[in-house]
Amino acid sequence: MDDPRDLRRTYDRIAGHFAATREYAWPEVEAFVRDCSKGGVGLDLGCGNGRHAELLAGRVDRVIGADLSRALLEEARERARERGFRIELLQADAAALPLRSSCVDVGIYVATLHHLPDRRSRVESLDELARVLAPGGRALVSAWSTVHDRFESEGAEEGFDTTVDWTLPGGETVPRFYHVYAPAEFEADLETSALSTVSFELSSGNCYATVRPEQ
Repeated sequence: MDDPRDLRRTYDRIAGHFAATREYAWPEVEAFVRDCSKGGVGLDLGCGNGRHAELLAGRVDRVIGADLSRALLEEARERARERGFRIELLQADAAALPLRSSCVDVGIYVATLHHLPDRRSRVESLDELARVLAPGGRALVSAWSTVHDRFESEGAEEGFDTTVDWTLPGGETVPRFYHVYAPAEFEADLETSALSTVSFELSSGNCYATVRPEQ
């Protein structure tokens, strides 16, 4: 059985079906992008099929979509071709981005942080986001939370590691690694990183934070 912590292999296996079920942008991301200044460079970190990069493309001058899964990047390429938006695609580890410092004006880092296999790599990825954000830049970061309906019955007040199966057509299941954040833990990891929190909220079972690089 594949290691569910091997994020690239996991999402390469499920990319086509996963992308087909991720048609629409999240309303929290729509609100964040709508409030961002126009122009500059946007980064969708963990871009998946590009649904949120498409939002950025209507707001900024240049969009970079980064993901560890090559198969998901191909899904994003196809979406951009079909819908007529421009995107530069980059296969990259969120904890080691091949981008120059201070080059991103608007960042989206949603539904990806919780897949990284340990706290060190998660905080390193937040540091990388801080490094590539320009002075005055902003990003939206999200992760699954213990307040999600799926976990309420477990009474979880602390973050924990788990796997959540993805079921492919035909019934094959592919386990995916998650670190489910307690809200206070999410805020603590942000504080530990080189990011400053502008705002924080719990919505739809997720932690969301608007962040900027430390001054």
